Amino acid sequence: MPQAVARHILVKTEAEALDLKSRLEAGEGFADLAKAHSSCPSGADGGSLGRFSKGQMVPEFDRVVFGDLPVGQVSEPVQTQFGHHLILVEERSE
Repeated sequence: MPQAVARHILVKTEAEALDLKSRLEAGEGFADLAKAHSSCPSGADGGSLGRFSKGQMVPEFDRVVFGDLPVGQVSEPVQTQFGHHLILVEERSE
Protein backbone atom coordinates (compact mmCIF):
# COMPACT_ATOMS: atom_id res chain seq x y z
CA MET A 1 0.00 0.00 0.00
CA PRO A 2 1.37 3.45 -0.91
CA GLN A 3 2.63 5.51 2.03
CA ALA A 4 3.80 9.08 2.47
CA VAL A 5 5.41 11.41 4.97
CA ALA A 6 3.98 14.91 4.76
CA ARG A 7 3.49 18.23 6.49
CA HIS A 8 0.61 20.65 6.08
CA ILE A 9 -0.58 24.08 7.09
CA LEU A 10 -4.34 24.38 7.69
CA VAL A 11 -6.05 27.79 7.52
CA LYS A 12 -9.65 28.97 7.15
CA THR A 13 -9.50 30.79 3.81
CA GLU A 14 -7.92 30.32 0.42
CA ALA A 15 -6.59 33.90 0.66
CA GLU A 16 -4.65 32.98 3.82
CA ALA A 17 -3.28 29.87 2.12
CA LEU A 18 -2.19 31.85 -0.95
CA ASP A 19 -0.48 34.44 1.27
CA LEU A 20 1.42 31.71 3.11
CA LYS A 21 2.36 30.03 -0.18
CA SER A 22 3.91 33.28 -1.42
CA ARG A 23 5.83 33.57 1.86
CA LEU A 24 7.13 30.01 1.38
CA GLU A 25 8.18 30.85 -2.18
CA ALA A 26 10.05 33.87 -0.77
CA GLY A 27 12.07 31.53 1.42
CA GLU A 28 10.28 31.32 4.77
CA GLY A 29 10.39 27.90 6.43
CA PHE A 30 7.41 25.55 6.15
CA ALA A 31 7.66 24.33 9.75
CA ASP A 32 7.95 27.90 11.10
CA LEU A 33 4.86 29.04 9.19
CA ALA A 34 2.94 25.93 10.28
CA LYS A 35 3.78 26.62 13.94
CA ALA A 36 2.68 30.25 13.61
CA HIS A 37 -0.43 29.90 11.42
CA SER A 38 -1.83 26.35 11.20
CA SER A 39 -5.11 25.68 13.00
CA CYS A 40 -4.37 21.93 13.06
CA PRO A 41 -2.82 20.49 16.24
CA SER A 42 0.04 19.25 14.00
CA GLY A 43 1.07 22.90 13.62
CA ALA A 44 2.87 22.68 16.98
CA ASP A 45 5.11 20.04 15.36
CA GLY A 46 5.77 22.13 12.25
CA GLY A 47 2.76 20.65 10.47
CA SER A 48 4.16 17.12 10.54
CA LEU A 49 1.63 14.37 9.91
CA GLY A 50 4.24 11.63 10.10
CA ARG A 51 3.90 8.53 7.93
CA PHE A 52 0.46 7.50 6.73
CA SER A 53 -1.08 5.21 4.14
CA LYS A 54 -3.24 6.05 1.17
CA GLY A 55 -6.86 6.18 2.31
CA GLN A 56 -6.15 7.47 5.84
CA MET A 57 -6.73 11.13 4.95
CA VAL A 58 -9.77 12.78 3.37
CA PRO A 59 -10.00 12.14 -0.41
CA GLU A 60 -9.04 15.69 -1.48
CA PHE A 61 -5.88 15.49 0.64
CA ASP A 62 -5.02 11.98 -0.55
CA ARG A 63 -5.35 12.98 -4.21
CA VAL A 64 -2.62 15.58 -3.79
CA VAL A 65 -0.29 13.56 -1.56
CA PHE A 66 -0.46 10.43 -3.72
CA GLY A 67 -0.88 12.26 -7.04
CA ASP A 68 1.49 14.28 -9.19
CA LEU A 69 2.87 16.67 -6.55
CA PRO A 70 6.66 16.26 -6.61
CA VAL A 71 8.32 15.35 -3.31
CA GLY A 72 9.68 18.52 -1.73
CA GLN A 73 7.29 20.89 -3.51
CA VAL A 74 4.43 22.75 -1.78
CA SER A 75 0.93 22.23 -3.21
CA GLU A 76 -1.49 24.88 -4.29
CA PRO A 77 -4.23 25.39 -1.66
CA VAL A 78 -6.36 22.26 -1.23
CA GLN A 79 -9.89 22.70 0.13
CA THR A 80 -11.37 20.05 2.42
CA GLN A 81 -14.13 20.02 5.02
CA PHE A 82 -11.51 21.28 7.52
CA GLY A 83 -10.39 24.36 5.58
CA HIS A 84 -7.57 25.11 3.14
CA HIS A 85 -4.30 23.17 3.26
CA LEU A 86 -0.83 23.72 1.90
CA ILE A 87 0.80 20.30 1.67
CA LEU A 88 4.47 19.42 1.56
CA VAL A 89 5.21 15.76 0.71
CA GLU A 90 8.56 14.82 2.24
CA GLU A 91 8.62 11.17 1.18
CA ARG A 92 6.44 8.79 -0.83
CA SER A 93 6.77 5.03 -1.25
CA GLU A 94 4.82 2.15 -2.75
